[in-house]
Amino acid sequence: MILFGDYHTHTIYTHGKSTIEENVLVAIKKGLKEVAITEHSYKHFAHPVKRKNIKVMREEVDRLNKKYPEIKILLGLECNLLGVNGEIDLTDEEEKMLDLVVLGYHKTFKPTFKNFFKFLIPNTFRIGQASKKRIEINTNAYINAMKKHKIDILAHLKYANCTVDVKKIADFAGTQNTYIELNGKRINFTDEEILDVVNSNAKFIIDSDAHICDKVGENNHALNILTRLNIPQEKVANIGKTPTFKNHKG
Repeated sequence: MILFGDYHTHTIYTHGKSTIEENVLVAIKKGLKEVAITEHSYKHFAHPVKRKNIKVMREEVDRLNKKYPEIKILLGLECNLLGVNGEIDLTDEEEKMLDLVVLGYHKTFKPTFKNFFKFLIPNTFRIGQASKKRIEINTNAYINAMKKHKIDILAHLKYANCTVDVKKIADFAGTQNTYIELNGKRINFTDEEILDVVNSNAKFIIDSDAHICDKVGENNHALNILTRLNIPQEKVANIGKTPTFKNHKG
């Protein structure tokens, strides 16, 4: 199984070790037809992109698309889920510079005062299992974000103690053409949850979450899961075909 593209990679513009061009060259070498650069958005506490660099990255991606016509290079952001009402760190003007939007919950981000106590603390610093109420709050936060924003990919669901109802999210994501990511660094789903996604209208997308160019296009863990659970390839958006992303630019 060969990936058509890798839609979640990082570079030196945040905490990656490689340049955009180095990611592109490895993607070409591995036979990918598309690769996306998706730095952490500006309310990530530890590794945020500088907002002035979004335009710089856009210009660099456009230049490299002309230099390497054999591959399509996309610019995105890995935005942070900031609160219970589906808030994310992306403005309308910034979105116009992007080709896709990835959304994830992270261990630390810069919330409002309200969401510090209602969202960040109860998840990241929770001890023990999440309550049914907390799972409902987290699940609705993702759904609200998909209602309010053009979210293309939900990255590493259930990461950093943000437990959710995967089936409910997948059911809604399927109506929004939002992909559920199988992440190259962390896959937190149970087999039952993976099969819930398979049985929904949503599709998976396999990404590397590469922080160094050599890892671009690599995700053996996800490919092994597909084989072990006999998941049809048509349930994965970037195996043998091009994913369809929402229209952000312009």
